[in-house]
This record gives sequence, C-alpha cells and structure tokens, in this order.
Amino acid sequence: MAELLFRLRHVTDEEAMEVRDLFAAHGFDTYETQAGFFRLGVDAIWLRNPHQHEAATAALNAYQAERFERVQREHQATIERGEAATLWRRLSAHPVQVVLVLIAVGLIAALTLLPFVGLSHA
Repeated sequence: MAELLFRLRHVTDEEAMEVRDLFAAHGFDTYETQAGFFRLGVDAIWLRNPHQHEAATAALNAYQAERFERVQREHQATIERGEAATLWRRLSAHPVQVVLVLIAVGLIAALTLLPFVGLSHA
C-alpha cells in the first residue's frame, strides 16, 4: 500500500520541484495526487514501495534540514543588508494598500464588537 511522503499544500513551486528531484535522484518509486476542484483530495507525493519508506524519509529529513539552514542564512543576509521587509517599508512601497487593509481591519473589529458595546449600555 502507498505511503504518504510529502504534502504539497502550502509549498512553494521551488521546494516541490526540489523534493521531486530528490526522490527521482534516489530512485524512489513515487507518484503525485492532486486535491481536485473542490479540494477534497490531498496534494501530496506518495511512495509506492513501503520497503523504501525509511530511506525516503531519511533523505527527505536531510533535505529539509539543509533547506532550513539555507533559508535561514538567506534571511539573515537580507537583514544584514537592510533589505528585509518591514511594516514601514511596505507602507512606503504600497501606502494605499496598507491604509485600506488597516481600515478593513478596523471595520471588521467595530462590527464584531458593536453588539457587545450595545449590551454594556443597556
């Protein structure tokens, strides 16, 4: 019976391709499933041969540890260069969008709390 190796939901295309290439390079017999139009299925990579599960899991864990270290280094480098995204940088780059989002959050909060404010005056 097939075993789930890697869920593809909320994974970047870059990472998904790297995982596919990793499994292909190690010769694991895998296939993919899609969630479908109504998202009732699972976007995932499955292993056909259960005897390869331990080796495939070990390869995937090693890849994810290496990727985590690489992404951490890249993020630290952007912080050191002063290029990391901050609220003020986003505000200066897209002031109208940020103001509209803040107004929307305020309206949602007001509509949510309005019944409770009315109860406190009664």
